[in-house]
Amino acid sequence: MSKSRILIGSPALMRQTNARTILMLLKKLDHCSRADLVRETGMSAPTVANVVSDLNDLGLIEWIGEGTSSGGRRPDNLRFKADYGCLAGVDITADALRILVTDLNGTLIEEQYESLPKDSRNPIAVIEILRGSLKAIMQRHSLAWKKLLAMTVGVAGIINVRDGVVISVSNLNAWRDLPLLDMLKKQFSCALFVENDTNLAAIGEHFRGVAQSEESFIFVTVGSGVGAGIFVNGQIVHGSSWSAGEIGYLRIPNVSGMPPSLYEFGGLEQVVGGPGILRSWNAAGNKSGATIKVRKASDVLDLALEGNSAAQKLVLQRARLLKDVVLNLALTLNPSLFVFGGELGAHAALLEPTVEMLRKSEIAVAEVLPSSLGKSAVVWGAVAMAMRDSEQKLYRY
Repeated sequence: MSKSRILIGSPALMRQTNARTILMLLKKLDHCSRADLVRETGMSAPTVANVVSDLNDLGLIEWIGEGTSSGGRRPDNLRFKADYGCLAGVDITADALRILVTDLNGTLIEEQYESLPKDSRNPIAVIEILRGSLKAIMQRHSLAWKKLLAMTVGVAGIINVRDGVVISVSNLNAWRDLPLLDMLKKQFSCALFVENDTNLAAIGEHFRGVAQSEESFIFVTVGSGVGAGIFVNGQIVHGSSWSAGEIGYLRIPNVSGMPPSLYEFGGLEQVVGGPGILRSWNAAGNKSGATIKVRKASDVLDLALEGNSAAQKLVLQRARLLKDVVLNLALTLNPSLFVFGGELGAHAALLEPTVEMLRKSEIAVAEVLPSSLGKSAVVWGAVAMAMRDSEQKLYRY
């Protein structure tokens, strides 16, 4: 392991930097001795001893017994106390909340999915439900409310991440131009972040999904809407006006008429998204007299897998369009991997023909994989984002 770089500065800054270096090393190694810390960091033994003493006094580390001796006295091992605090990741959809709570190492404490009553889907009601649900989770696990150190909330739509403002959500009128971060701050005292849900899904796959070894990839989600989380050189690309990855607004011949509107489904979403697929299926049925009725778009994809020729034709048309979109993204950004998620995007009926057609391309070839985190990708990405903040601030808590 390469030795950590020690910064030169004021004693307070150096002490803080050294403490953070040791904390991150303990998180990575699980446990080690003070001698190990001296060897791995390049710090002097007295410096390590002082930092360890400070961290122990703060309750951030603990002694766990003797390690293996290579001669002489057996060393005392220590480790990071992951239960010093906890993190929360939240996914707010049109009709539900998904909440994930972990310790500071990202170890699962509890994941909860909760449907939202139709009369409780406005921002104020949702935040109140979120607070109540989080408190209940923490009480079940005997966690004090002050233990919640950081939380990230994911929402569909264009998000001003810097200010925590939801600029637009095409299917939720009450969530437009919404200062969500400021509203959350009135109910929560922990560090808070707001991010686009698809971007968080990409972060989640990089954190503990199929993209852990990738530094540049694209997460494509297809559900009621269509979007992309663009992950380049270890970072999400947001764009100058926070709309990078909003591929649902891509122009589609014979579909896109007026210029894109912030408050309506985009051209691609109207065809490939769930409402568009359902609308096309119902229109075809009314025209042909077909009797198979479906409740949602995924039912159409299920029928395609079962061999229904009408469903297969409709889905194949969408796969061709999705293939072109992915190929255009590949030619523009040349990532090594595309990850498909969402209720429709990861469905075999849509994904398999899309991948089969993409294989015919001779340039900008990228691997295509379904999400390994499924419906939990957003909340795992939210936790990863909260964890990154907590790692920067731990020594100051």
